[in-house]
Amino acid sequence: MIEPGGPAERFVQLWAVPAAAAPHLPGGVRQIYDGDWWPIHPEDRPYLFVNFVTSRDGRVSFAEPGASSAGPISGFSAADRWLMGLLRAGCDAVLVGDGTLRAEPEHVWTSAHIYADDAAAFAALRRHWGLAPHPVQIILSLDGMLDPAAAVFGRPDLTVLIATTTDGAAQASARLAGCAATLHVMPCGDGRVALELLMRRLRHEHGVRALLCEGGPRVYGALLAARLVDDEFLTLSPLMAGEAAGRPRPSLVEGTAFAPGRTPRAELLALRRAGEYLFLHSRWHYNALEGP
Repeated sequence: MIEPGGPAERFVQLWAVPAAAAPHLPGGVRQIYDGDWWPIHPEDRPYLFVNFVTSRDGRVSFAEPGASSAGPISGFSAADRWLMGLLRAGCDAVLVGDGTLRAEPEHVWTSAHIYADDAAAFAALRRHWGLAPHPVQIILSLDGMLDPAAAVFGRPDLTVLIATTTDGAAQASARLAGCAATLHVMPCGDGRVALELLMRRLRHEHGVRALLCEGGPRVYGALLAARLVDDEFLTLSPLMAGEAAGRPRPSLVEGTAFAPGRTPRAELLALRRAGEYLFLHSRWHYNALEGP
């Protein structure tokens, strides 16, 4: 096993629930992360975990030209990027919405892309866990109007799956015909993407056991409303974003509103620090959403 170097500012575990199982992360990775991470194993769908960074006031993007991705919110923190690399190394597939793809057309959702210094170590970690060399890149799009020039479609070593509607499938198939990546177009509904169906098909037709979602906030909101998210990895940046009248900046969840007393509840599993950044790992519970 190739040992990772990790970021210069090391993680310090401030609190965590007591370990209830054998270590999941190898020793060198566990030392850098100052702790562990134990995925769970739902029967009929993938283990779904999300990774986001927010500003001190909960914004996920400055929503300005040249600063619409999460990088400026994170201050391009090396520790945050390393954790992104670790989480990508531990999944079968990464799910993002088409808005995230438009905001970052040059991006590829692999460990090597986000933290090149430990690319070899993350690749070794995937081999250790019996995973494919790269996670499947899943793009969620209602209309299938995707830019074939996006970097993810130009990589012959990647598999890209478009989760879309019936009409969107026709658009995506036409627009992405001949792309270098191995392409799968999966319609999962007519007017909308049925997320529960998508999860079952990913699990049973594509062997996806661990699914990482990296955006955007509308996708996160829809997945929470469908009670599909298991774990959240949230980086709290020391930066303040703010918001001016008429110039909205998105927060962690958009497009979904929960009623008082009927909200998902996050159980904190671990809290870490690296420099001025806090890293929360939580598990979602949906008891308050049960019933009519």
